[in-house]
Amino acid sequence: MTRKYFGTDGIRGRVGDAPITPDFVLRLGYAAGNVLAQQTDKHKNKHKPAVLIGKDTRVSGYMLESALEAGFAAAGCDVYMVGPMPTPGVAYLTRALRLSAGVMISASHNPYEDNGIKFFSASGMKLDDAVEHAIEAALEAPLNCKASNALGKARRVEDAAGRYIEFCKSTFPDNLNLHGMKIVVDCAHGAAYDMAPRLFRELGAEVIAIGDKPDGFNINDKVGATHTDAMCAKVLAAGADLGIALDGDADRLMMCDANANCYDGDQLLYVVVKHRHAIGALHGGVVGTLMTNFAFAQRMEAMQIPFLRAKVGDRYVLEVLNENGWRYGGENSGHILCLDQHTTGDGMISALQVLAALAANSTTLEDFTRDLVMSPQVLINIRTQSKFDFATSAKVNASVKSAETTLAGKGRVLLRASGTEPVIRVMVEGEDRATVTALAENIADSVRTETEAG
Repeated sequence: MTRKYFGTDGIRGRVGDAPITPDFVLRLGYAAGNVLAQQTDKHKNKHKPAVLIGKDTRVSGYMLESALEAGFAAAGCDVYMVGPMPTPGVAYLTRALRLSAGVMISASHNPYEDNGIKFFSASGMKLDDAVEHAIEAALEAPLNCKASNALGKARRVEDAAGRYIEFCKSTFPDNLNLHGMKIVVDCAHGAAYDMAPRLFRELGAEVIAIGDKPDGFNINDKVGATHTDAMCAKVLAAGADLGIALDGDADRLMMCDANANCYDGDQLLYVVVKHRHAIGALHGGVVGTLMTNFAFAQRMEAMQIPFLRAKVGDRYVLEVLNENGWRYGGENSGHILCLDQHTTGDGMISALQVLAALAANSTTLEDFTRDLVMSPQVLINIRTQSKFDFATSAKVNASVKSAETTLAGKGRVLLRASGTEPVIRVMVEGEDRATVTALAENIADSVRTETEAG
């Protein structure tokens, strides 16, 4: 079934433009509340459905939070408010408090002008397609309101941040600590601006926090997992041992070592997998995406670890993991799934798994990943004003075919439309960086020409 509103990571867009408007979000809360109420009735649960709402630090979060709260209350759902909270924190608290669903108001790594709505089930997992389709269908019904005696109530969860921090700490081995380590933590002026520095300090590290002063407008602005230069520069200036960079809703992770060498999601997932494999705790294979570096796939083969590629998007990685009963997967963008620790990707918990692997092996990021020689990979994002079907463009197809001929089977070309923003992504991977860069630029130019002509 075609989705009208939901993308690969909830509903997202520019604030003030459909669908990220107060009236739509009010109707969304009401529609989702009615779907939850039907599920509650189906399971003969005598209690009202209850939903938890968290948000990142965007100024629009206040408005959208109020609209969602009103919609859920009108549908007869109780609402638990936690304020600024990482997306994986919403997933955890929804499960811990035995609620019907969790909602995160965030546009993740996007600029502050954007916002979005993500849903989690009672188990802390992203909603499956069937429930999202049911919500979309319910959006077509008129907005109504329960009788006064059936309306939902709203309340604030006390010490939500402290609860989530303790959960994160529980994923770090009891016999290890971070004493003697100096760590730069870049919070992207986002949802983890307070919790991430607290977490690593409580485990013993000396923490230098950056991107920890949100003002509603500076989320992801030249900081965080999508702008790692700030983290790298601070690590060098402070003489830190390593850097940790999260994105606006703290479900992505990038890191750097003491020499400001940056490590993406593929490399960090490799650290976790290599350590788990060595201690006999892997229990199955690993899932990447179409964007996962070819070198990662080669290392999995060399280590005799089954490896599968999913569509781009952590929800698709999770689907393949669950289908196979595996625990570990991720994306090079920094989403890392460790299902033995959490139900969803979590930047803070992922960082702890990397740090635990390094501590247990008395090593550094550079040394532990020395056997993973990454293939040069160039990614170019082309912003578009409208949807562009590049698959039907003769000019684009010709540039792709030309690139594949040049690579001669020793590289890959991938074009895809982003599921979270109006962007066409061009990825080329091969043995020589200069060649890969030239091929990617040529394909990107053909896409630009076609979109401008359209």
